[in-house]
Amino acid sequence: MGKRALEASFAEIELNRQKLDKMKNPPHLPFLIAFVALATLSAEANAKAPKDIVAVASGAGEFKTLVAAVKAAGLVETLKGKGPFTVFAPTDSAFAKLPKGTVEELLKPENKAKLTSILTYHVVAGKVMSSQVKTMMVPTVNGQQLDVKVNGGKVMVNDATVVKADIPASNGVIHAIDTVLMPK
Repeated sequence: MGKRALEASFAEIELNRQKLDKMKNPPHLPFLIAFVALATLSAEANAKAPKDIVAVASGAGEFKTLVAAVKAAGLVETLKGKGPFTVFAPTDSAFAKLPKGTVEELLKPENKAKLTSILTYHVVAGKVMSSQVKTMMVPTVNGQQLDVKVNGGKVMVNDATVVKADIPASNGVIHAIDTVLMPK
């Protein structure tokens, strides 16, 4: 191999080494690392951020019937709104206590107004934590009043008992109840 060919080989080797170095340490690598780190932190923050009432109820596992009813009534966007709201949320067990066929009947499109009235009877404007509850009449979003009583450490809403209080949401609070409230 001649001197020229040897120099060309060395030049090619050096060029390939430089390319390899660039691949190992590309100039945009610090920006890429920063972007990935920021995206990861943002995703973690979003995962830890409080969710709205609908998202909390959907993820709780004990409000499947309520969430289906909220969807059928077209109230999802309202309950995802700014609020704040206090929701006395009947559990799936509460809905199961209703006479057979009641839930299925209420979920029909022709019963949307009745379903909406029932659901909005479970919602109070404002965020009321259990520590703030006292015996009182409370106006609901549907315009009627709830009879809230504190008796022996238990909170009663009409004939329902609060079974789990202070479930936080970004736009209010949920109190799980054991009975579906029916407006008059």
